[in-house]
Amino acid sequence: MKKLCWLLAILLLPLAATCVADDAAPKAGEDGWISLFDGQSLKGWKASEHPEQWKVEDGKIVAAGPRSHLFYMGDDESHPPEFKNFIFRTEVMTTRGSNSGIYFHVRFQPSGFPSTGFEAQVNNTHLDPVKTGSIYHIKKNFKAPAKDNEWFVEEVIVNGNTVTTKVNGNVIAEYTEADDAHATPEQIEKGVMEKISKGTFAFQAHDPKSTTYYRNVMVKPLP
Repeated sequence: MKKLCWLLAILLLPLAATCVADDAAPKAGEDGWISLFDGQSLKGWKASEHPEQWKVEDGKIVAAGPRSHLFYMGDDESHPPEFKNFIFRTEVMTTRGSNSGIYFHVRFQPSGFPSTGFEAQVNNTHLDPVKTGSIYHIKKNFKAPAKDNEWFVEEVIVNGNTVTTKVNGNVIAEYTEADDAHATPEQIEKGVMEKISKGTFAFQAHDPKSTTYYRNVMVKPLP
């Protein structure tokens, strides 16, 4: 019996290790939401240029300084999670003249502005006329739907071939991609900008004069 127990332990060890690894990955709650930010650290996130400028302060991610992008990489940055259909929601606070952005369907790159995915604009008073909630390059909103120095909720919803942005529950922009415009498997593999496919999320630090804050970063995968 003792020998049998040792054999079972050896056989079950890989399964146990697998279970531990799975438990370490972000899990959806009963309501389907997954938290992407622990409120204390940048665990699970990776910056491109100027990584030293990203920090967590009083439970919020601070996006400030020269151009840089902070990508959500999950527990294994060699295999970052990919989201296709989802509701992404975060609380945002801009400061006077700041510019930032929420990227989705994006892939990590070490420098430059992302060449994959889409950007939901975050900008209430920056000189760029394209304001918060715009789907950059595609659906432009020229009236700020929120105020600086006040928290607001920005959402990005991807469902099939439709992208919708909301600010404080109000629809700001909606874009439906033509059926024949979907990224091909080759394009998805290579990574393309502004083609509905799949990918992760990123926040943008736009320039040295811009400071933007993010907290309560959540995603709810959709079928």
